[in-house]
Amino acid sequence: MSKKRNIAATLGTLPMYLFTIVFVLGPLFLMLALSFFQVDGWSYKAVFTLENYISAFSGTYLQTLTTSLKLALISTVFVILLGYPFGLCTSFLSPRMQKFIMTSQMIPYWVNSLLRLYGWIIIFRANGLLDKILMGLRITDEPLKLLYTYPAVVVGMIYVLIPFMFASVYQVAGRLDYSLIEAARDLGASRTKAFLSVTLPLTLPGLKTGIVHTFIPSMGLFFIADILGGNKIVLTGSLINDLLTKAHNQPLAAALATILMALTGAICILLLRKPEHERQ
Repeated sequence: MSKKRNIAATLGTLPMYLFTIVFVLGPLFLMLALSFFQVDGWSYKAVFTLENYISAFSGTYLQTLTTSLKLALISTVFVILLGYPFGLCTSFLSPRMQKFIMTSQMIPYWVNSLLRLYGWIIIFRANGLLDKILMGLRITDEPLKLLYTYPAVVVGMIYVLIPFMFASVYQVAGRLDYSLIEAARDLGASRTKAFLSVTLPLTLPGLKTGIVHTFIPSMGLFFIADILGGNKIVLTGSLINDLLTKAHNQPLAAALATILMALTGAICILLLRKPEHERQ
């Protein structure tokens, strides 16, 4: 009977294994192999070379990779500062208010992300909504040039990514044992001390998960930089897209994509690995 169950379980999971091999691992290995191929005019040939990686770590490509990493780090920091307190405080509210806030978070994302970003263009453009508010309050005397700037791209990144941080922290904080916080307070700990010694360590897994869900997408969301930054801010994703569609340099595009994958993978491993005392 147990053998039949094992066979049935194996057959039930076989389609998922096949899907993973064909549509996930297959393209990844193809991309890795392609990154070592040599460019041959508008195509490539299967000749091993490290020239693609040498090019990726030099000149404009290295500068663009550094810009992408910097933007991802800045966006992630702001998402942590905004999303972590939001998710934590929401878990302290009544169930009815929690449902209301969760629904309010979800409703805007029923609309296509490109349309929502074009809404930010209306806000940031000269004589747009933000300019009218600031000039109406007499904070500024003339329109600000916010659109197609670095801060506009950062705001767009934060807007798109903050729900991931909020959801990750909220799920962990919702299971928090508040009696531990009360015990720390009863023992004389201040609010800050109780937060640092009890709340933060217990919600750290959610914070780490939120960082992963924020940092990794921010390295590849080049369409936000294209829409809100114009041609002034070029990210690695934009270069990969141009190499594939315009320059037809698939090996170099594959090398850049492999570097991004390795970088984000290493960050995931560092963030999600268990501490030494938990592994023992």
